[in-house]
Formats: sequence, C-alpha cells, structure tokens
Amino acid sequence: MRLSTRLGLASAALMVSTAVEAAPKDLSGTWLTGDGRAKIRIDRCGPGGSNACGKVVWLKSPTDDSGVPRTDVKNPDPKKRVRPIIGLTLLDNLKPDDSAFAGEIYNADEGKIYQVSLARESEAELNVQGCMLKVLCGSQTWTRVPDVNQQAAIQSEAKPAPKAASKPAAAKAAAE
Repeated sequence: MRLSTRLGLASAALMVSTAVEAAPKDLSGTWLTGDGRAKIRIDRCGPGGSNACGKVVWLKSPTDDSGVPRTDVKNPDPKKRVRPIIGLTLLDNLKPDDSAFAGEIYNADEGKIYQVSLARESEAELNVQGCMLKVLCGSQTWTRVPDVNQQAAIQSEAKPAPKAASKPAAAKAAAE
C-alpha cells in the first residue's frame, strides 16, 4: 500500500474516532434538579431520535398552599397559565452540539426561556448550563434518579401487601 493511501486512511480513522468522541452522551433518564424541587424525564426525540426532550414528572411540592395542583401561572401567555406543571415540557428538541445538547429551556418559576446546554458528566450527573442573552449564565448539576414508575414499584415492594380477610371474618362483618 502506498504511503499516501496509508496516511489518508489514518486521517480518516482519526476523524471518525474524533467525531465519535465529540458526540454527546445520551441524556435519557430521570434527573433530580440541583435544588431538589423537581424531577425531569429526558428522552430522545426529533428526527431519528437525535435530539433530547424533557418534561417534569415529579415535584417536591406538587400542590399550592390551597391543595390545588401547581400550574404554569407565570407563563406570559394567559391561555397557558392553566397548564399543570407535572407533564410540562421544559426541554424541547435540544440538538447535539459538540459534546452536549443545546437549545432552550423553559423556566416555569419565572415564565421565561433561556439558552441551555446539557452534558453528562458521568452516568449519575448531568451538567446544566443556562444563559440569558448569552452573557448572564449559571450552571447546576442534576443527579440521575430512578424513573418515577420505578420509584412507585420500589415503594410498593417495600410495603407488605395487606392480607385479605378470611372468609369467616368477611362473612361475620357482612352479617353485622
């Protein structure tokens, strides 16, 4: 094989391995926000599942002081203020960008949209960087948690199932 062909193949292999390394890690899973007030379920979405989308699946305080489920009351669109927070999409079609996913995040606490970049730091940690006007930026780490459905299954396994009443006791209770 000629030297130029070998160099060409080596360059191509290097570019492919660099492209693979630069691809962002999958964000799919349920993540507890840095302040511990919400859990966000992130799944693949968009064309060919190449993007990332996320919605609220759990709130530490799911109801307001009067016991009513929390809604999107700070939304600038009055028609959207009745939307429940649980189930609300906060991340919509974040696109792969170098080693992260980038796009917009909706902050329901303020009713505002920010530029965001999400990158998995490890299997258990997600780095979330948000910016307003590309100058005022902040970041926090979200932690992977079991999916909400998995949590319900774990809790039900931990609690013993109530024992069924025996027929004589049930018949006695019905007779009384």
